[in-house]
Parts: sequence; structure tokens; C-alpha cells
Amino acid sequence: MRAARLITMVLLLQSRGMLTAAELAAELEVSERTVYRDMLALSAAGVPVYAEQGRSGGYRLVGGYRTRLTGLSREEAEALFLAGLPGPARDMGLDEPVQSVRRKMLAALPEGLREASQRAGQRFHLDAPGWFDRADPPEHLAGLAQAVWQDRVLAMRYRRRDEEVSRDVEPYGLVLKNGVWYLVGRVGEDLRTYRVDRITGVEPTGDGFTRDPEFDLPGFWAQRAAEFVRQMLRETITIRLSPDGLRSLRFVADPPAAREALDSAGEPDPDGWVRTRLSVESRDVGYTYMLGLGPEVEVLEPPELRQRLADAARRLGELYR
Repeated sequence: MRAARLITMVLLLQSRGMLTAAELAAELEVSERTVYRDMLALSAAGVPVYAEQGRSGGYRLVGGYRTRLTGLSREEAEALFLAGLPGPARDMGLDEPVQSVRRKMLAALPEGLREASQRAGQRFHLDAPGWFDRADPPEHLAGLAQAVWQDRVLAMRYRRRDEEVSRDVEPYGLVLKNGVWYLVGRVGEDLRTYRVDRITGVEPTGDGFTRDPEFDLPGFWAQRAAEFVRQMLRETITIRLSPDGLRSLRFVADPPAAREALDSAGEPDPDGWVRTRLSVESRDVGYTYMLGLGPEVEVLEPPELRQRLADAARRLGELYR
């Protein structure tokens, strides 16, 4: 533990030039007294560290000293590809290797390029979770991530509707979609998808597994997501949209269905209204969408939905009369 901290201390001084004991203590999450002892240990080990006294003083490396201890461990090399996702990496328990590899990358860069990380961080930020989602990661996410990295079989309990089921799962990968984590795993011969927040327990079985070398997580997820949308949108309604309704459709309907409806819309009539077909999950969902568009849409088919909207319009008229 101390050896890793000493290396980190050298890398911090190498990349930033000069740091006070307080700054090093805050960065390393130790006391200033520990920093003083570590500096004596570095000096005794031959690292040319120098303390400048005074208000603007601090610790620095002498004579352009550069450590060669910038090689990446396997864990850090894997974490390198998560360096742009600090939030999800932290949720999976990978915050420390991500921070470690970041320090090593900064130390390896020429002095004129070290500000590149700060410049990028000031200008770009990826906020993966959706709005209004809870900030805490799912309870078993870190354990699942570890099993994914190590290709270890898990005995998993999963909440499905009103029952809890148990499965031995080969965890192939984790996907973060709109703030929700999903586990892709093999059960027998089948690849399945589980919401991580519905997993109630995981225990390593002690067995490893050999993953299919042809498995492509992004490709699998794209295919499964497209299949899910197709299965979900089981009903079709025929509608007329005003120019305002045409612009607003993408804000009230499922994005894939809205795009398809807009792409297949007919030519505008003399009043600027267009006719199209919209796929929806159910007629109840379609009813909710049409209420959202208000007077900017007319339902043509099915007749039951048209009548339901007419009744709603009549009740609204009586309410606001």
C-alpha cells in the first residue's frame, strides 16, 4: 500500500511540478504527517525530491527528474478504456485504477501536453444517467463487474414480476442505457439480459468460463434493443398532424416510432396537415400520446381510439367552459 502511494506521489510531482504537503495529503487521502514521512522515504531511496520553504513553497523534483515507473498494470490497462466515464467506472468499483492510469498517462506526456487533460475536462463532460434517476449504483453492480472482468460464473437471484428465480449465469458484459444498468449473461445456450437493479443476490460459484471469442457486446446490444422496440410497439394508429403537431410528435412518442411516422408522412393538404401511421405499445399508450398533442392531432383509426379522444375533448370543453 505504501509503495503504491510513494509511486503516486512521484507521479503527481512529475506531472504538476510543485505541490504543498496539504495538497498531497488531500490528493492521497492521508495526513500531512504521513506526507512528511513519505518524503523522507523517497529522499532516502534516492529520489531527488526538494522542499522549498515559505508561503509559495512546496515539494518538487530536482533537475528534471522523471521516473520510469509509468508502466501500466493489467487492471490499469483495462481501466484505460473507461477513463472517459468516471461516474460509471466509480459505480463498478473501478475508480482507483482509472485514477491511477490517468496519473501515469499525465506523467508520461511531455510537459507542454500535460494541460490537455485539464483542457478537455473543462470543455467536455459525459453525464450518462437519465434525469431524476437515483444517484446510488445498484447494490450488486461492483460484484457483477468483477465477475465480468474475471470471467467467473455467478449463482444469481433475480426478481421477476412477483417471484424470485435463481440462475447460474456466465456474465458476459454490462451495459448502461439511459441511466439503467443491464447485465448480459449466458444461461445454458442462451444469451439473456437482466436489469441489474432487479438482481437480489450474487455468489461466485468458484467456476470460470470461456467466453465466445466471437461475442460482440455493442453489436448484441444494438440487435437486442431493436428487437425489444419492435416487440413493444404492437399497435398502429392512423393520425393527421398539424404543422405544430408534426414538430411536436418526437417529444411525446417513442423516438423510433416518431422517426418512422415522420419519414412515412404524406404530402401536406391545403391546411398544412399531413397523414401518417404511428406505432404504439398499446391503445392506452396511444391515447396518452394523443392527449399530449391536444388539438394538433386528429385520430382517424382505430374508431375506438377516435371516440375516446372525442369524449376526452368533450370533457375538457365542459371543464374549461
